[in-house]
Amino acid sequence: MYQHAYTARALPPAHLLGRRRRRGPMAALGVAALCLLALAVTWVVAELVPVVQVKDAALLNHFVLLGRPGVDSVANGLLDLLDPLPFVLWGVVLVGIALWRRRPRVAVAMALVLSLAPLTAETLKPLLAHPHVQIGLAHIDAASWPSGHATAAAALVLCAVLVVPARLRPLVTGLGVAFAAAVGCSLLILAWHMPSDVLGGYLVASLWMALAVAALRATDRRRPAARS
Repeated sequence: MYQHAYTARALPPAHLLGRRRRRGPMAALGVAALCLLALAVTWVVAELVPVVQVKDAALLNHFVLLGRPGVDSVANGLLDLLDPLPFVLWGVVLVGIALWRRRPRVAVAMALVLSLAPLTAETLKPLLAHPHVQIGLAHIDAASWPSGHATAAAALVLCAVLVVPARLRPLVTGLGVAFAAAVGCSLLILAWHMPSDVLGGYLVASLWMALAVAALRATDRRRPAARS
């Protein structure tokens, strides 16, 4: 009798078990579809609607006016962390953590996200190039959407959240959101991108991460990973 009582206490409630069973790839695919839709809407509205173009340029000008020698120095230093070599090193660290935690599927998924998200951003820039409205002294090149730096920052943050233990995710998420937001503000203060470019970069990274999570869930359903 005592053994049965102990087993009942050790098992999670039935509704939690059911919820875990329902965690399939479809929810992640739904998020990916929303990201894709948001990407299309963002570009169409920001690049083809005159009123929004003006507001986009006006918001950029507000950030540019915040620029000071000290602020610009911090912004440049932050963006230097996302140059190709540092970005690759951050990615190697994250993949190494996944392998150390014996999660090879997560390691492969993160490697794909960290490769395909920036590649997507750089591919879309020339294909969707469109002249921007200019307000003030800031001038942004036509081939700027989406931002590669914003994509890289968001991809690193999302991968970090994916690979850390569950108990650390709230902390990593908070720090990651602050980092991605700081990168976005730096891009605007230095007049490297339009606000819509930054938003587009975040969405590109989110799209690829949602697809990666969907693939991981589908694979886990077919071949559950061994857990220590």
